[in-house]
This record gives sequence, structure tokens and C-alpha cells, in this order.
Amino acid sequence: MNKTRGFEIVSKYKGQSISLPKRATKGSAGYDLTAAVDIVIPSIFKAMQSETLSEDHPMRSTLVPTGVKAYMPDNEYLLLANRSSNPMKKQLAVPNGIGVIDSDYYGNESNEGEIFVQLINYGLDDVHIKKGERIAQGIFSKYEVIDQESDEFSVRTGGFGSSGR
Repeated sequence: MNKTRGFEIVSKYKGQSISLPKRATKGSAGYDLTAAVDIVIPSIFKAMQSETLSEDHPMRSTLVPTGVKAYMPDNEYLLLANRSSNPMKKQLAVPNGIGVIDSDYYGNESNEGEIFVQLINYGLDDVHIKKGERIAQGIFSKYEVIDQESDEFSVRTGGFGSSGR
């Protein structure tokens, strides 16, 4: 069988009851991504109220591991989007609006292509995410390239944020 696009469990999570992303309904565009571990998303307001920012109360986003990776054709990417209920019910948001998982992120040396969802908690209280809880949605999308594009590209050598210079 020729594989075109899909999800696989990252090897370090094999046997740990990680579920592959799935769509909730036939009309759903997004595949629900879930947390691979229990994790706390700290309130940015607690960090702002503390006299000094610290590891206990950092004013930054949190990377939530999913335990899965995505494979797709070279002309596609996986768009990570907030679940529509996260901002209203939990005060959680993807801080840059979306995330982009490039096709060459799959299988990279540093983390095998594991998808992490970046979340920020703008609520007053820390939010506890349980393993298996839905945290974001992934939508496979095609993209186009320009005419006369250079063939000189860098080779991805790492995971999150590794294609930047």
C-alpha cells in the first residue's frame, strides 16, 4: 500500500496508549490532536504578578507533546489550529495563531518529527491538561511554489523552529 498522508506514533511513545488523531465528524476539516502527557499550562498573569519571573511562573508559551508525527507529500503541510472551544472554555490559545508542520519535519533526527502544540494560557489560573485531552486540530493543506525558484535549500537538521536561520 502506498502511503500518501497520515499520522504515526513516535517510537518513544509506543505502548503508552497514544491515540492517532482523528476527525470528529465526516465534515470536520481538522484532525484532533491530543496531549501525550499530563501537563500544566501556567497562567501568564501569575507570572506577571510575581515579583520576578521564574521557572515556576514563566511568562511564555508551553510546548505540549502529542506523541505523534505526520507524513505527507512534499507539496503539503499540516496546519495546526486552535480548537474553537479552547479560548472560550479554557483561556488557551496558539500564541501565533497557527502552527505549520512542514513535510520534511517528519523523521528529523532530533525528535523523529513529533508534533508539539504551542499553547499560552491567558486565564487567571493554571490549566491542567490530561493525557488524551484534545488540544488542537491539524489540517492537511497544499501549497504552491513560485516559478524560477532556486534549487538551493538547507537540509532540516532539527525539530521545533529548526528551519529558521
